[in-house]
Amino acid sequence: MQLIVVESPTKAKTISRFLGGDFVVKSSFGHIRDLPKTKLGIDVDDDFKPTYVIPTKAKSIVAELKKDAAKADSVILATDPDREGEAIAWHLAHALGLDKKSTEKKVERVVFHEITKHAIEEAVSHPREIDDNLVDAQQARRILDRLVGYKLSPFLWKKVRSGLSAGRVQSVAVRLVVEREREIQKFVPQEYWSVEVALSKKDEDKHFKARLTKIEDKSIDRLGVKNETEAKKIIEDLNGAAYHVIEVTKKEAHRSPAPPFTTSTLQQEASRKLGFSAKQTMTLAQRLYETGFITYMRTDSLNISQIALSQAQDVIKEKFGKEYTLPEPRHFQNKSKGAQEAHEAVRPTDLSKLPDDLPANIDPGQKRLYDLIWKRTIACQMQAAVLDQTAIDIAAGPKYTFRANGQVIKFDGFIKAYTETRDEGEESEEDYPEGQLPELKNKEVLNFVELFHDQHFTEPPARFTDATLVKTLEAAGVGRPSTYAPTLATIQDRGYVEKLEKKYHPTEIGFLVNDMLVANFPEVIDINFTSHIEEEFDDIAAGKLGWVPVIKEFWEPFSKNLKEKFESVESLTEVSDVPCPHCSKPMLIKFGRNGKFLSCPEPGSKVTLPLPEEAAKIKVLEEQTKDERCPICGKPMKVTRGRFGYFLGCVDYPTCKGIKKILNKTGFKCPNCITGELVEKKSRGRGKVFYACSRWPDCTFLMSKKPENEAELQEALKIWKEKPVRPPRKYGAKGKKKGAEAATEPVTQSPEEEKIPSA
Repeated sequence: MQLIVVESPTKAKTISRFLGGDFVVKSSFGHIRDLPKTKLGIDVDDDFKPTYVIPTKAKSIVAELKKDAAKADSVILATDPDREGEAIAWHLAHALGLDKKSTEKKVERVVFHEITKHAIEEAVSHPREIDDNLVDAQQARRILDRLVGYKLSPFLWKKVRSGLSAGRVQSVAVRLVVEREREIQKFVPQEYWSVEVALSKKDEDKHFKARLTKIEDKSIDRLGVKNETEAKKIIEDLNGAAYHVIEVTKKEAHRSPAPPFTTSTLQQEASRKLGFSAKQTMTLAQRLYETGFITYMRTDSLNISQIALSQAQDVIKEKFGKEYTLPEPRHFQNKSKGAQEAHEAVRPTDLSKLPDDLPANIDPGQKRLYDLIWKRTIACQMQAAVLDQTAIDIAAGPKYTFRANGQVIKFDGFIKAYTETRDEGEESEEDYPEGQLPELKNKEVLNFVELFHDQHFTEPPARFTDATLVKTLEAAGVGRPSTYAPTLATIQDRGYVEKLEKKYHPTEIGFLVNDMLVANFPEVIDINFTSHIEEEFDDIAAGKLGWVPVIKEFWEPFSKNLKEKFESVESLTEVSDVPCPHCSKPMLIKFGRNGKFLSCPEPGSKVTLPLPEEAAKIKVLEEQTKDERCPICGKPMKVTRGRFGYFLGCVDYPTCKGIKKILNKTGFKCPNCITGELVEKKSRGRGKVFYACSRWPDCTFLMSKKPENEAELQEALKIWKEKPVRPPRKYGAKGKKKGAEAATEPVTQSPEEEKIPSA
C-alpha cells in the first residue's frame, strides 16, 4: 500500500478517483507545523534557527498520518507545486518522522499542475526528492516576515496603540493606498472645454461628430481650450464657416488577445468583470482546482501545455468555425521578474468542458469564474481581430481643423469569445470609437448641422480597487501570487483601509501607522527594498544564495535602528482642552482599538472619557434606546462602542453578555410580516445602504430605497414578491461555513495573516 498525502480533503477525494486500490490518499488539512504564535520562535544569535511546533488542532491529524505512514510501503507527498507546497511536504516529512535521518522508509515527492487522471499518473510515475532550495526560499520568507512583524508591531503598540501590526508586504500595500489618497487630496482640478461639430454629407440626413484638434495648424491637446471665454470665441469665429475634407486616412489594424490568466491577472479581471474580491476569487479558484476543473491557481507563468493548445484548436473550430483557428499555437512571453516558467497559466483542465457542462449543483460563483477562465484561455488561441480604422481631418474656415475618428470590426476574431476589461482612468487600447464614418473624399464639402461646446474638469488619480492594487503590487515586484489575496484581506481586517464602493480608502489609523513607519523605518516598507528581497528569495530557490546571509544582511541594520527608535521616538498623543475629572489637568487624546478617546495624563491612572463629539452621539443613542432590555436577563442596556461601531450591551456585563444591534429605524412596519420593523442596513461587500425587515432571516423582505409613505412600501412589497429570493445561507460563528467544508482549503501561511502576540 502506498500513502499519498495532500493538503485538502477535497483534493484527496478528487485524486482518489484516479488511482487504484494500491493507493490511500489522506489530507493534512493545510500546514501541520509552523513557528509558535506566542513567541518569536527564531534564535537570532544562532543563524536564525527556527523552532517549529505542531499546533494543537493539527496534533490529532499528525497522529493519524503517522499510523497510516507506518502501515504504508512508501509515502508520497503530493502537496502544491510551489514553494509553499514544497515547504509543507518538508514539514510533513519531519513531523511524521520520515526525514532521511529518522527512517529508511521510501519517501517521494510528486508535483502536478492539474488534478486529472493523466497528470496524477504521470506525476506518480516520476517522483523526486524534496527540493531543499525551494524549502529554504520559503523558510527565508517566513523568517524574515516573522522578524518584521514581531519586532515592528510592539513598536507600534508603544508609540501609537496596542493591537496594531506591521508586515513587509502589508505595510507597503497600506503605503500605496495612503499615498494615492494624499495625491487625491492635493489634486487641483483644471477646467477645460471641448468644441465639437455635427456634420453630414450633402443630401444625407445621417450626421457624424468631429472634435477640434488644431488652431492655425497648431495641434491642441485635451486642455487646449481652457475656459468658456475661449470656447465662445471659437464658436463665434466658426459662425457661418464652411466645412470641407482635408484628408482621409484609412488603415487596417490587428488587435491581439490578452494572454492566459496568471494569479494576478485572474484576480484583476474577476474584480473588474465579476465584482469579486481577491480573496473571494482565490477561494473559488481553489475549489475549482481541487475538484479537477482548472489547473493550479497560484502561478505567474503564461505557458500552456501542448496537449491543451492542441485541444483549444479543436474546440475553437467546433464552436466558432475554422476561420477562427490558428495555424500554429500562440505563445506569450512573461515580463514578470522571476516568473515560474516551469508552471502553467490558469486554464481549464479540459477545454471541451464548457461552462454549461459543469455540474448543476456547483456554486454559482465557481461557475462564473470558470466561465471567465474558459473564455480567456480559448480567446488567447484565436485569430486576431481585424479592424478598419478611419481618421478624417476637416477644415472649418481659415484656421480651425476638426477630426472625426471611426472604427469598424472587419473580422471579430478572438472578440467573438472574450475581450479584456479596462481599469478606471486607463485609456482604451484603441483611440477610435466604435462606429462607421461615411465614405468621404478629399476636398469634399460637408453640411453643417450643429456646434457644441462643453465644460470639463480633469479628474484626480483613481483610488485603488482590488484589480489596480494587485496590478501595482505585481508590477513593483512586491509579493508573490500566493500573497496578494491575504495581503488585501489583512489590511482591511486590521482597520488600516476600508473598501467603499469597491475602492480602498485609508482610515485615520492607517494614515497614522503609515506615517510612523515611513518616518522611522523607510527602508523596510520601501517598494524597492521589498522587490529586492523577492529577487533574493528567487536566487535562494535557484540555489544561488544561502538563506542565512540574506536574513543576516537585513537583520543587523534593522535591529540596531529598531533599538534606537524605541528610545528616541515620542508616543503619538495629543493634548485636549478637556479637564480631567480625576486630576483637573488637560486630558490626552489617545488611540484605542475602537478609535480615539480621552485619557488622564497621570501615570497609572485608568480614567478615560469619550471625545466630546462621541459623548454627544452616545447621548442621542441612549435617548433613542432607553426602553431596550437585555435579551438574556431583561435588565437595561447601555450604549457601547466596538470595533464595528455602537451597539447595546447589558449593564450587568461581564456577568451577563447580552448584546443587541442599534437599528436605524425608518418608522415603518415591515409590509411582509407586519411584526418586524423596516430598518437601514449596509451590504457587506460594497457598503451599499438598503432597507430590510428587522426580523431577518425569519423575514427576508428588503428594498433599495427608503420609503416615504405606505404607498411606496406596498409597491416595493409587490416588486419583491415577484422576484425569486434565495434563502439565507447558514453560517456558524464569525460567518464561517459549518462542518468539514470549512477545513477544505489549505491554510496559506503569510506574515500578513498571522496574529502578533499581544503586548
